Amino acid sequence: MTTHSVHIASLGCARNDVDSEELAARLERGGFTLVDDPETAETVVVNTCGFVAQAKKDSIDTLLAAADLKSDGTVRSVVAVGCMAERYGVELANELPEADAVLGFDAYADIADRLRGILDGEQAISHVPRDRRKLLPLTPSARPAAAPDVAVPGHVWLPGARRRLGGGPSASLKVASGCDRRCAFCAIPAFRGSYLSRPLDELEAEARWLVQEGAKEIFLVSENTSSYGKDLGADVRLEQLLDRLSRVDGLDWIRVSYLQPAEIRPGFVEAMLGFDKVVPYFDLSFQHASRSVLRRMRRFGDPDSFLDLIGRIRAVAPRAGIRSNVIAGFPGETDEDVDILRQFIIAAELDVLGVFGYSDEEGTEGVTLPDHLPDDVIEERRSMLADLAVDVAEARAAERIGEEIIVLVEGNDGETIGRAEHQAPETDGAVTLDIDAPAGSFVRATVVGSEGIDLIAEAL
Repeated sequence: MTTHSVHIASLGCARNDVDSEELAARLERGGFTLVDDPETAETVVVNTCGFVAQAKKDSIDTLLAAADLKSDGTVRSVVAVGCMAERYGVELANELPEADAVLGFDAYADIADRLRGILDGEQAISHVPRDRRKLLPLTPSARPAAAPDVAVPGHVWLPGARRRLGGGPSASLKVASGCDRRCAFCAIPAFRGSYLSRPLDELEAEARWLVQEGAKEIFLVSENTSSYGKDLGADVRLEQLLDRLSRVDGLDWIRVSYLQPAEIRPGFVEAMLGFDKVVPYFDLSFQHASRSVLRRMRRFGDPDSFLDLIGRIRAVAPRAGIRSNVIAGFPGETDEDVDILRQFIIAAELDVLGVFGYSDEEGTEGVTLPDHLPDDVIEERRSMLADLAVDVAEARAAERIGEEIIVLVEGNDGETIGRAEHQAPETDGAVTLDIDAPAGSFVRATVVGSEGIDLIAEAL
């Protein structure tokens, strides 16, 4: 079998990164050699993101940049996979002839053969999109039995099913895929499918493997982690998973991402923080604060319920990290709604808040709603709220001066950089330490300064 070289460019979220590591393992088993530099690869695989307009633009730009390398003679094919490829398929292939193939999730199982065929001059058949919610039963409890017949990236765990690409002391563990919610602004359920949890035994085994591969922290990711286990029976919920993972030797930190405020059950906060290895960190999907806007979004909540949840978290863990995202300019949003959101941002004092401007996503209910706002109004509101969110987050970081923290060291290239318990990988700032320490080590330190949301600390 001829050996070919391949580079995987992974865009978007941590869930996509897990999918890229599955693709990497499949390609290595299929005779491909993975290379870090796209200029030295025969094939460049771009794992695209199809969530919002900017993510789609970044995916297209990456595909075009890879296609430009073909003129230099080393790169012979460029292939699009991932969410954007799954969502648009043939349409993307027609609009982007620079890509040699656009492959959906169903192609992952034989990805090596697909790429080898393209290199041999075979004409690739572009993916035809379909609503993946229809591939699994409507009843959640019936889904696990049907799952083996459906391609769900990141859901196959056997030794050799995943190949770490980034290294480092933190690794993502995909606990579920898909979503059963019907938020009016979100197209994810249509191309990621209905909610499907992974079995406890499988997740524990993969976590043990990640620790063997050098992980000190496991980051639990999914489209909606608070729903974990709803399709696995009455005795399985996120708390049971946290208990199992807490027993993994060599694992020091467990971090949970993407919790739906409406799904936070009584006692969950206390139960989650009752596990020593679970860091005090809450990634809460608020999306807005105005009750009327949230209803149009087909979501639940209001400022009082959100602030009550934040208060309950801080009552148990006063220095917990809390982050969220909100959308400005949703159809029908009024000046009063914006002011409600503004006041909530001030009162919530979140550690990190992403503010996005609304944009229509094909196939979502939001497209059909009346009272769309002009683009300049959306941007004006987004910019104002984003500036406020930065001010609040920077003030929150400054309040941590004098606080004692534990830092997981991620790198040491001239200065030691890591993260505290309240900081998730890549998104929530970093900590600079005053001592040399190897990656993967834990350092107890005191915060002595802040720069934006980043902290400066002295080791104890």
